[in-house]
Amino acid sequence: MSKKNVKSSNIGKTKRSTDEMINDAIAQQNSWMENRRAFAKRFLKTLNIFARPAPKNEEAAAPAARSGADDERRSVLAAYWFPILCAVLVILIAIWAIFLRTSRAPETVVAEPAPVVSEQVVEKKQSADEITTPTFDIVRIERDGNIIVAGRWMPQKNVSIEINGHIVATEGADYNGEFVYAPTTALKPGNYTIALIGAEPTTRSADKVFVYISEQGYENSVSLLMTRDGSTLLQAPSMLRDGDLVVSKIDYLDTGRIVITGDAMPRLRVSLTLDGKYLGFARVSDHRHFGLGADVGKLETGREYELAVRMHDGDGRTIATVEHKFTMPEMTGDDDTFYTVRRGDCLWVIARNFLRRGILFSIIAERNNIKNPDLIFPKQKLQIPVDGANK
Repeated sequence: MSKKNVKSSNIGKTKRSTDEMINDAIAQQNSWMENRRAFAKRFLKTLNIFARPAPKNEEAAAPAARSGADDERRSVLAAYWFPILCAVLVILIAIWAIFLRTSRAPETVVAEPAPVVSEQVVEKKQSADEITTPTFDIVRIERDGNIIVAGRWMPQKNVSIEINGHIVATEGADYNGEFVYAPTTALKPGNYTIALIGAEPTTRSADKVFVYISEQGYENSVSLLMTRDGSTLLQAPSMLRDGDLVVSKIDYLDTGRIVITGDAMPRLRVSLTLDGKYLGFARVSDHRHFGLGADVGKLETGREYELAVRMHDGDGRTIATVEHKFTMPEMTGDDDTFYTVRRGDCLWVIARNFLRRGILFSIIAERNNIKNPDLIFPKQKLQIPVDGANK
């Protein structure tokens, strides 16, 4: 029984203390409301004073009004100091937002194009990720003559590597769409054309890579990325040896045309200059042969000339030069010259070099009784009617 009495007494104390707290809160609220009503009355009274005409005896009423205003100001500050403080802070923040932000307006205007640029970057990134054909990243020739092919295709899709028209391997692209092919057997010296074939869907690469593996080693090897816009050098020869650029024959015709034939590294360019004057360029064939013809006008008999043939890499830099000085001999007056066909030649190119225009190949075919102009053989000796272009 004693325990129950103690428990009930505690409950009563707790209840009375709670009531006291509630009463205090109500009293404070009533006091606040009373002050608010008093302030409202004084405020309305003040407005009424300003609205009605001033009393006639202003000098007598001034001290009383001044004392009443002072009491009112003190009471207002005492009752509403916190709302007034908040209002002051709000006003200061508004002033900062209006004046300080406005003063920085030029910086904001300059920075406005930034979101547009970022959107363009995102669009470019998305378009780059949407690969529609397999592409090459790297084609490198190693020291042992082997090659490494790296590129991009659809993520987790297969891509086949085709060399000289034959599929030699199939690799799978990773989650990023990247793949690498590195055969275990070194390729023999020679020319190779590499293409890519993507699976699901079956799509051939728009670009191809031409690889020349030199018998002298990887230092003399070349790889070129061939696109519709031209070729780009992926790997240039780091060292050249004798035989990488050779001039085998120089023909000077009665028509004032000079023709240079020789050997160089496949798919690169060779240019011709005479006494420092640029005459033109030609592309080296896959079989390392080139022929280059240019009009030089009439050369003086007995005068010395300097001929220079230069080989250039994919970036246009000169990597090899053959210079030849000769004294112009007296012309014999022969109307024809002779040319020995080399592997990779065609009558169109031969006619372009000797007769200025490739369309005149039929003149060469007729002079040499060639029934099929598309069929000529290496080491076949052709008679070139150098006066055929003038007929």
